[in-house]
Amino acid sequence: MKTKFSKRDAIIIAAALVIGLIIGKVSFSNNKNSSDKHKHELVKETKNGETIWTCSMHPQIRKSEPGNCPICGMELIPANDGGTSEVASDPNEIQMSASAMKLADVQTVIVKRGIPDKKVFLLGKVKADERNIAELTARFGGRIEKLYVNYLGQQVHKGEKLASIYSPDLITAQRELLEAARYKNDNPGFYRAARTKLKLWDLTKEQIDRIEKDGEPMINFDILSPISGTVMRRDVAFGDYVKEGNPLFEVIDLHKVWVMFDAYESDLPWIKKGDKINFSMEALPGKIYSGKVSYIDPFINPNTRIAQVRIEMNNPKLKFKPNMFTSGVLESKIAKKSEALLIPKSSILWTGKRAVVYVKVPNRKNPSFIYRVIDLGPEAGNFYVVASGLMEGEEIATNGVFKIDASAQLAGKPSMMNPEGGKVNTMPGMDMGPSTNSTNDKTTSKAVPKKMTDDEMKAMDTSTTKTKLSSKMTKEEMATMNTTKKVLKKEKTSEMKCSAGKCGK
Repeated sequence: MKTKFSKRDAIIIAAALVIGLIIGKVSFSNNKNSSDKHKHELVKETKNGETIWTCSMHPQIRKSEPGNCPICGMELIPANDGGTSEVASDPNEIQMSASAMKLADVQTVIVKRGIPDKKVFLLGKVKADERNIAELTARFGGRIEKLYVNYLGQQVHKGEKLASIYSPDLITAQRELLEAARYKNDNPGFYRAARTKLKLWDLTKEQIDRIEKDGEPMINFDILSPISGTVMRRDVAFGDYVKEGNPLFEVIDLHKVWVMFDAYESDLPWIKKGDKINFSMEALPGKIYSGKVSYIDPFINPNTRIAQVRIEMNNPKLKFKPNMFTSGVLESKIAKKSEALLIPKSSILWTGKRAVVYVKVPNRKNPSFIYRVIDLGPEAGNFYVVASGLMEGEEIATNGVFKIDASAQLAGKPSMMNPEGGKVNTMPGMDMGPSTNSTNDKTTSKAVPKKMTDDEMKAMDTSTTKTKLSSKMTKEEMATMNTTKKVLKKEKTSEMKCSAGKCGK
């Protein structure tokens, strides 16, 4: 069956073909013009600005002319500046495009002044008030005849008997007093000296008066507690002999105690007398206590590297016991109470010796940053106080700082680990050769593989030939050795047959 086209159909098909040809021609012409324009722009940019050549495997290589990489020998390619063609006033500036900033998630903040504040977390223990400790020692030699304190922790009151002691020396001193009392009107000086001697041996006025009144020396002398408190130590037992100066008892009044907190060196700038500390104890859960700092150690413990901070607490019910652990929080502003420059911790790169930040260069079309070393003061929570190196109003990077620093290292500019800039060794242990960060040096030598001379080639061929001959001789020697082994083995077999009476078989 044949298809018939009318005159009208033929006209429509012809018109469609003509229109298609026209559209295709116009589109091709536009693409060609765009390509020529782009090519022209590239050529123009290459002519006006100097092209920087780098290695795709070692981006720190920067050359002013094409050549080979001095590290791996690969051919250098034109460096891509990311579209940041703005002229930098400082050669150490790190320029970034808007897309690079977004990709690296770089964020900045303005340096401002403020009053630093911080929460200082402290650990400590309860200790006895050293001003309320009484230690009794033997003022004269003797024997313990009776002991009224039988265990540690026993509560005693001021003037209460602790022990009775028999002392020949004390009996002699009492007799001297009685003798002097008879002649106190004739010799008052001797009388006062006798009383003073007993007084220095811790006899009370009432005990001395009683000796005079009774007219007889006391055989056993009672040792009385000088304060009310708790017996924390007992160094004698019934029947012990003691010498002058030997320790007997230690009594502590625990109605007032100290809470001693350990403060590290970095915490000391935030602590001053009068600061309030809220603390709690595991032994007394659910309760928060508070006190004010009354004393700060003037020295640092050389072993623990801490200073102790003290608060004083009343303890009427004796609920605070010595050596109880405590944990406290001190909310304080810096001790100087003055405004200071504050920067976030995230903006700082630490090298162990230096603190580094990247400062944004103002009035740039494309974001630019520059490396700067600063001196830091005390830590303030999530911030640091800046001692020097920054000024109020400057803008610094707080996020993406490591990415900026990595760009600086690859570009051979001053960075955290390379403060002087220049050559960067990305492959430790390899000889990086001469510095490659001189984009303006036209005489920089190319790292081209060294060509061998004709004599060197002949020498290498001769050496190769000798090696091959040596190898062949070694094979011939091996063949001779194998033949010799076979002959020896055949002769040995013949001898064995003859010895068995089978020769010739």
